[in-house]
Amino acid sequence: MPKVLLLSRQPLATRPLQEWLDRTADEIVLLTTPKAVAGAPDALAEHFPQHGLVDDYHSWAAERFAEETARRYGADLVASTSESDVLRAARLRARLGLPGQDVESATAYRDKVVMKRLARAAGIAVPAFAPVDSPADLMDFIEAEGLPAVVKPRLGAGAEGVAILRGPHDVAAFLAGEGASEVPYLPGQWMVESFVTGEFFHVDGIMRDGRVVHGWPGQYSGGLAERIHDELHIGSVLLAPEDGRTAVLARMAADVVAALPAAPHPLAFHLEAWIGPDGVPVLCEIASRAGGALIAEAYERAFGVQLAREGLRAQCGSPLALTGQPAAPSAAVGWVLLPPGHGEFVPPAGPCPVPGAEVTLLLEPGVPRNGVEHVSDAAASVFVEADTAGAVRQRLAEAVDWWHLNTAWT
Repeated sequence: MPKVLLLSRQPLATRPLQEWLDRTADEIVLLTTPKAVAGAPDALAEHFPQHGLVDDYHSWAAERFAEETARRYGADLVASTSESDVLRAARLRARLGLPGQDVESATAYRDKVVMKRLARAAGIAVPAFAPVDSPADLMDFIEAEGLPAVVKPRLGAGAEGVAILRGPHDVAAFLAGEGASEVPYLPGQWMVESFVTGEFFHVDGIMRDGRVVHGWPGQYSGGLAERIHDELHIGSVLLAPEDGRTAVLARMAADVVAALPAAPHPLAFHLEAWIGPDGVPVLCEIASRAGGALIAEAYERAFGVQLAREGLRAQCGSPLALTGQPAAPSAAVGWVLLPPGHGEFVPPAGPCPVPGAEVTLLLEPGVPRNGVEHVSDAAASVFVEADTAGAVRQRLAEAVDWWHLNTAWT
């Protein structure tokens, strides 16, 4: 069996990698942080005796340490659990001469300018876009394409750092935000694109060798950047097989995966797109990792495969559990993340009365919060399964109304 260097800053207490992977003590060399293993010393000792700990996980020094660790233990593969590790894992493979997603493929799935250039060249609809390497680039784009526009980090994830520019004051605010930005205002870091009006969708699944092994689309309840800015709930409902948009989005996913440099081994993917009044899908972005929030869990309820687990196992050399495209989900499935408010959390006094709604509190009562901090930030989650996608949407809406009427932030 292969020896795998696994890059992961996921807390073992909440993401039990030892339950996802086989023979961890013998095959997995874990590179992680002291924070990620806090509260799980037994799991570390029993399942990951071969490990390395780094304090500054995203530093260049950590990447050098990862290479030294891989060489010391004789790693045959490099795997990762987070989008921020996709490129550094590819660089390690190149340095070590190991198989897997290479730097060209990883760059296309991470750098949104490279991604959209390749998609556009393949005839896939994308918004008007341009790299922003200086203020002049931004102003040139706005003069050519107008407002609203969206500025985002080229290697960003989860809508972090995204700014919607609706007027001159938003442009000025973005340019003035350099000092507080986690992403440096430097060449190669930012891009701008036209604001797209339409319903927002995602497609998630497993890809291999430039083709989709299996996948299924869902419709978001709204935009991710808007969710953070306006502190809204965010959710998704899987589309029905007979919904015309299902086939449209499946075709787009296949075209985008074929257009980007392929990875030889199976990887999870997460694609986002808009569909406007003309019915034409427009690519937002695609990532070579499982979707965040509750997307992987919803996929598991519908198809029996948890995409984050399946994608990680595939990176580590394990065979796929699902090797073909299902005709339909086993049930209509949807979810919602309910946002934290401002003040101390006072949850509903009783259970949710909506039939089939599974509500899980993600905060302890009395915890003080100051609104939404990131796209997956939530006070509670709601899952609904029903016979139809329409019924799921209705029950989710009823559960959201119940939550807002019965929750307080004091």
